[in-house]
Amino acid sequence: MTLSNRFEYGSAFSRNIGWVSQAEQDRLRNARAAIAGLGGVGGSHLLTLARLGLANFNIADFDDFAVHNMNRQAGAFMPFMGQPKIDTMARLALDINPQADLRLFPAGIDEDNVDAFLQDADIYVDGLDFFALPARRMVFAKCREKRIPALTAAPLGMGVAFLYFSPTGMGFEDYFRVQGHEPLEQYARFIAGLSPAMVQRDYLVEPQAVNFNEKRGPSTVMACELCAGVMGASVLKLLLGRGSVRAAPWAMQYDAYHQTLKHTWRPFGNANPLQQLLLRFIRPVLRGDSRR
Repeated sequence: MTLSNRFEYGSAFSRNIGWVSQAEQDRLRNARAAIAGLGGVGGSHLLTLARLGLANFNIADFDDFAVHNMNRQAGAFMPFMGQPKIDTMARLALDINPQADLRLFPAGIDEDNVDAFLQDADIYVDGLDFFALPARRMVFAKCREKRIPALTAAPLGMGVAFLYFSPTGMGFEDYFRVQGHEPLEQYARFIAGLSPAMVQRDYLVEPQAVNFNEKRGPSTVMACELCAGVMGASVLKLLLGRGSVRAAPWAMQYDAYHQTLKHTWRPFGNANPLQQLLLRFIRPVLRGDSRR
């Protein structure tokens, strides 16, 4: 390696300066982000935040890369097939910043390790699979208990749906209101809360690709990368105190296919009358009633 190619933090992230000050870049360097899930969105979140200059991460994932990940996941390359996502993504993050401090949780997140996973975290970045709702509820509840800002950016169609849960604002459970409901109803409520505007609903050309019983659905790389961009900007604002980020019950959805941006405000979350109407549309779709 030549002298000019040796890693030096200030040089590596010097092109951030201008959009952030040098003092702010130093603050980003010292911040710690916890990221659960390193697949479609989580892997892109990790690499985006690493390139932003964050140098401390707690990361969790128990899955291995497979060929069906190829269309969208940041670490999905043929040489990495069959390898643990957490090991691959950790290597890629260290290839960006060899000085980064990564704490790995290769078994995923559960009640036994969630406290260790969130230890020292300044912010939580949600990258869990859509269907990992029990784990997601647990992590968001812990973030609220520990007063850690918690953010989720969901890839929907060819766009992103973004929610921020402030430690002092409306909580995850109060917004989504999934407690006590059977799994299909919980998924319906999660979709309704993520995407009150439902901008993506009219260009799903193969509805049978969505199968909640088999826990699978389509996703695009455009959506995942948009999620990472929105998440990176929001993490920057929160860590640096650079203006407000609208917290739940506010939600934001940007759809690149329609080139549409929607902000929604749903007091009482899914108990809001507008959300109840939306749920009446979503439920038969989840049950497979193609007439709806």
